[in-house]
Amino acid sequence: MLPALGEDSVTKPISVDGETKVFPIIGHPIGQVKSPAALSQIMADRGFNGIVVPVHVLPEDLDGWLSHAKAMRNVGGIVVTVPHKVPSLAVCNSTTDRAKASAAVNIMIRDGDEWIGDATDGHGYMDGIEAEGLVIEGKTALLIGTGGAGSAIAYEILARGASELALHDIDTGRRDALIARLNEAFPGKARPGTTDPRGFALVAHATPLGMREGDPLPVQTELLTAEQFVADVVTRPAVPPLIAAARKKGCRTMPGSGMFNAQAVLLAEMLMGTRKIVVSAA
Repeated sequence: MLPALGEDSVTKPISVDGETKVFPIIGHPIGQVKSPAALSQIMADRGFNGIVVPVHVLPEDLDGWLSHAKAMRNVGGIVVTVPHKVPSLAVCNSTTDRAKASAAVNIMIRDGDEWIGDATDGHGYMDGIEAEGLVIEGKTALLIGTGGAGSAIAYEILARGASELALHDIDTGRRDALIARLNEAFPGKARPGTTDPRGFALVAHATPLGMREGDPLPVQTELLTAEQFVADVVTRPAVPPLIAAARKKGCRTMPGSGMFNAQAVLLAEMLMGTRKIVVSAA
């Protein structure tokens, strides 16, 4: 879990000099990310000379930016967020099994002149849910959103033993492609779903809906019951509309901050090189 950074915590100052390793976090938009300060603080507390900085990259500029990043020899890795997780997979020279199944990466580590990619969103998401008391093994789940984060979450839900996973996405082609990949790894466990949450122990949301005022709710929240657990990837606002609606129904919940906290140390250790990424066989 992310170490507390409040006034009672003992933290070391973040310093920057000519030997500092730089780790960009790229996205569009980028203003919602919480990672830069938290990950940089973890590095400082571990005695590692590194800093995580937000970089706003438009989708049409991604390829060019990644080429420049590779040319920057003090860039040791990149954290990837919306909407760059899927296209960034293509520039990785090797990846983990979960990144291959997800068809996306959220972290890229430099290995000489190559990038190693991993997808840790699912790991953080499910760790955050377990910290709130839900173990998914043997239970059913509905997942809304099959983009980069959603794909990683879907893989982790089934890797942790869910009995069934229904997936919904307005992009049915993307949804069906993910279902096919999941059923290769977990035969017969994944199927199409809808926005109707009835009958699922876990209702998981993995789209940007809720970040902007006036966004529609991703599921039919009037059909939720108090026995269900509802989780979201949205970190800003702190209590996304879906989580607010679920709490009114008496559901246990996890907002996006739970996912972020659960994977912060994991990401920082990967960037520092103290936790190695295990790549899949070619």
